[in-house]
Amino acid sequence: MTLPPLTDAGHGAWRREPSTVVRRGQSLPPNMHDSFVIFAESESPQAPLEWEPHSHPLHELVWARGGTLTTRVGDRIFTVSEGEGLWLPAGQIHSGRLTANVEFHSAFFSPHRIPLAFEAPTVITMVPLLESLLKHLARTDLGSDARMRAESVVFDVLQPSRAQLHLQLPGDGRIDPIAEILLKDPSDGRSLDEWAQLLGLSERTITRAFRHTTGLSFAQWRRVLRVHRALALLSDGWDVRTTSEMVGYAQPSSFIAAFRAVLGTTPGSLPAAPQ
Repeated sequence: MTLPPLTDAGHGAWRREPSTVVRRGQSLPPNMHDSFVIFAESESPQAPLEWEPHSHPLHELVWARGGTLTTRVGDRIFTVSEGEGLWLPAGQIHSGRLTANVEFHSAFFSPHRIPLAFEAPTVITMVPLLESLLKHLARTDLGSDARMRAESVVFDVLQPSRAQLHLQLPGDGRIDPIAEILLKDPSDGRSLDEWAQLLGLSERTITRAFRHTTGLSFAQWRRVLRVHRALALLSDGWDVRTTSEMVGYAQPSSFIAAFRAVLGTTPGSLPAAPQ
């Protein structure tokens, strides 16, 4: 199978396919109603979509159906898969990437008119009731009483996920070049010794820096990064064997083992994952 061409790194952290549409982030949706406590909307882009770094004066909850959403928030990268959403607090600068041919949904929450909020980016479990309620609130013809009833139930079922999967970037000038190169090409298989020689550092310095900044060893951090990238590739329709090659595993069995170690499941268990 022919691998997809890649260009420079995009705002969503990964290298960008030539077909990607890059969009300037908007502060607020153009058809936002000031009277709504929760305003929801959706779209289905036909090509990969990226948003430049931006923020909103409202809290935002984003999720996707039939694909993945990768969001970079400061020194953290979140890959949001089927059944999950990401809460972004008001004022939080973020950028993102959405795989092609998926349903993208977002809901905006008025900060001063809701009974709860999460102070940091938080992965949310998108239970069917929550998703149905937010889609219901996307209607603009709801009466005020019906809207208030639906909004109150939203806050009853809005809960953080047990698995707060994200990739912590080092933020250490000595090892940041490693992270940036691997973000562009997760298949880069250089050893710790090779990185040490390239950067003029000792293996011990690199190991301690990764542990201090990310809580993981270099090998563990690279494994998590590869799984994040693999989630997007699988959602884009690439089969397990090709995905394993694209993220740096010579054998699909090694990739499946790494995937299970990070997520507790196998690539084949993902919705509509090709075999």
